[in-house]
Amino acid sequence: MAENTALKAPVQVTRSTLPPLDAYMDCVRDMFASRQMTNQGAYARRLEQSLADFLDVPALSLCANGTLALQLALRLLGLNGKKVITTPFTYVATLSALLWEGCTPVFADIDPETLCIAPAEVERLLAEHPDTAGILPVHVYGNACDVTRLANLAEKHALRVLYDAAHVFGSTLDGKSLFAWGDAAVGSFHATKLFHTVEGGCVIMPDEEDKRRLDLLRAFGHVGDEHKCLGINAKISELHAAMGLCLLPGVPDMLALRARKAALYDEALHMDGNPALRRPALAPGLTWNHAYYPVIFPNHASLVRTLTALSRRDIHPRRYFYPSLTRLPYVRSPACPVAEDMAERVLCLPFWPEIDEALIAEIAEVTLKETHA
Repeated sequence: MAENTALKAPVQVTRSTLPPLDAYMDCVRDMFASRQMTNQGAYARRLEQSLADFLDVPALSLCANGTLALQLALRLLGLNGKKVITTPFTYVATLSALLWEGCTPVFADIDPETLCIAPAEVERLLAEHPDTAGILPVHVYGNACDVTRLANLAEKHALRVLYDAAHVFGSTLDGKSLFAWGDAAVGSFHATKLFHTVEGGCVIMPDEEDKRRLDLLRAFGHVGDEHKCLGINAKISELHAAMGLCLLPGVPDMLALRARKAALYDEALHMDGNPALRRPALAPGLTWNHAYYPVIFPNHASLVRTLTALSRRDIHPRRYFYPSLTRLPYVRSPACPVAEDMAERVLCLPFWPEIDEALIAEIAEVTLKETHA
């Protein structure tokens, strides 16, 4: 196949979905008329309710971004300053939130099939760290953690469970949104995500009282002149909320299109019978949102060859997640061999709902060639 010279711009790992410009500008004109641009205005309130309804969750609070949402959720659950077991196979924001909240992270290795945190490793670490206060698992790539086993461990050891659910918008487990598990769950609505508000995030909680407390934390801890607790500014703006409201109605069609494009990748890469390449195994009962298209290579060398060959064509996959957080320069942790191995071998290929079929074929051809070189 010829080199990818027809494209006018580099091919990145994803492209932000955007609403019709006229629809968004109608919202902007409305804001200009009202002069309310932030402080939980009409658009933020509408988006909170719309998302709670769409996800079928009891309580949801929007935040300025997913990292702040994680920090506030840690505070909400009383985990700040305490020891928390988490995964080393995630974006650095998961760790950053823990460290900014004064937590002591303890890394549990991952399941080599699903790439989510391994409950057996969590249980082993709980024996070594009886002062653990909580678990922060990550639903990696929109896949589901073993929520039942983690819930059982939490109940047995009186732990709080906070899910980093940044990838799971649209994923369900046994018909139930993955946001609905745990004592709380956090979403990210960054522009690279399936559903986004350009910058944004949310905390999902089981009841309105938790929402009331979270809303105080995100707004400096005061209502009017009545100061109730320590807080921070984590409010979402009206401009960001409007982006979410304009995009939300299109999510079902977007999910269907992502599934079709993932199937094209599966076919082009011969995933059903390819002994060299595989995708993470999905949890039983999962309806996947196809948030990413991750590929597990047989070794690090074949991944690097593929990256190099694609970059020559101005095509740029991403190594989500590399390196394993256990290997960051400011982290001191025992090794997590599975996570460290997978971080060397997982590559997310370019993927978005409107990706061209010819581009999928080109990326697959290069990937297969370099894998078998």
